[in-house]
Amino acid sequence: MDSIAVTGGAELRGEIPIAGAKNACLTLMPATLLSDQPLTLTNAPRLSDIRTMTTLLQSLGAEVQGLQGGQVLALSSHDLTSQHADYEIVRKMRASILVLGPLLARYGQAEVSLPGGCAIGARPVDLHLNALEAMGAELDLRDGYVHAKAPGGLKGAVVEFPFVSVGATENALMAATLAKGTTVLKNAAREPEIVDLAQCLRAMGAQIEGEGTETITVQGVTQLHGATHAVVTDRIELGTYMLAPAITGGEVELLGGRIALVQAFCEKLDAAGIAVEETARGLKVARKNGRIRAVDVVTEPFPGFPTDLQAQMMALLCTAEGTSVLEEKIFENRFMHAPELMRMGAQIEVHGGTATVTGVERLKGAPVMATDLRASVSLILAGLAAEGETLVSRVYHLDRGYERVEEKLRACGAKIERVAGE
Repeated sequence: MDSIAVTGGAELRGEIPIAGAKNACLTLMPATLLSDQPLTLTNAPRLSDIRTMTTLLQSLGAEVQGLQGGQVLALSSHDLTSQHADYEIVRKMRASILVLGPLLARYGQAEVSLPGGCAIGARPVDLHLNALEAMGAELDLRDGYVHAKAPGGLKGAVVEFPFVSVGATENALMAATLAKGTTVLKNAAREPEIVDLAQCLRAMGAQIEGEGTETITVQGVTQLHGATHAVVTDRIELGTYMLAPAITGGEVELLGGRIALVQAFCEKLDAAGIAVEETARGLKVARKNGRIRAVDVVTEPFPGFPTDLQAQMMALLCTAEGTSVLEEKIFENRFMHAPELMRMGAQIEVHGGTATVTGVERLKGAPVMATDLRASVSLILAGLAAEGETLVSRVYHLDRGYERVEEKLRACGAKIERVAGE
């Protein structure tokens, strides 16, 4: 199992290209199931999660071909052979549940395994299922699978989510494009990935209004056609690399970045003493003066502070002047990186969904273990600012969401390398 070795102390200077959004691409790929005509996605990220979704779609009979080194995905579902999404593939990635809505909408039936490690309740899929039931689906949960039928096709409905869910909004939005009549999604997610999906579906012939607001209206059509669509910039990768010069010093330009994608995040960086400037090619980031200042953070659905940047922000605040309070309101158990940061000398107290971070002058390099995708990169950021070497193990998590981390950081002067496992 590979590890990442980081020797801290180097200021970062240079530029980092930001890839297409993983979370957007994982939603756009299942959209191919809605049509028998080709869908081409450009600016696709080259990640293990994308390969997992490719395997899942191919298991259904879809054709998926990576072009230009994987940055272009050519997809076609003209001749599907199955509507059964097997547990052995689905268990690897929660986004696999996003094939349910498209399969049900186009074929009137689907059998999709519940995502691995998922019981209805924790990071629930019940919002997905409730939305499809409101549209006329008949659902039966047995043997770890969702057995879904809509013999007469899905029908337009008013779906009001009890709380904001990106995945449920995406599943319902795709299903609604082929439903008979009008579907109204209330309390819908507003994330850029939702807007990106709506734009792609509209290019395929869907009739959608209101994406990016709390209410999305979809007038169903009888069929969708092919399209070419560019995947939106990954705002989480963008925010992550914006923190690199913030935590080390120096100045880095993030190519393809836009403040509109990370507005709430930029406001916290400004309060902490980080300058963010929009350029013709992206965003330029540098410390303003001296040591980082403590700030309080509360994670919220978009346009609030992203939960997927909470771990990375905590790494920055470990060296801030003063005490910061981070409140996690989206997911439970999302402070698993805190004990690993404490191994590096961070002063952190966790009580339920709140973490109190008292900044220290300098972190110390140590062997640490990644517990999830965002935690893994937070430890790398901490290592960039630490004294001595930090060895981050179990970085297979990292490869799910970040492509060529070592190359991108090393090009800006970081002392970082991948250590091959046995």
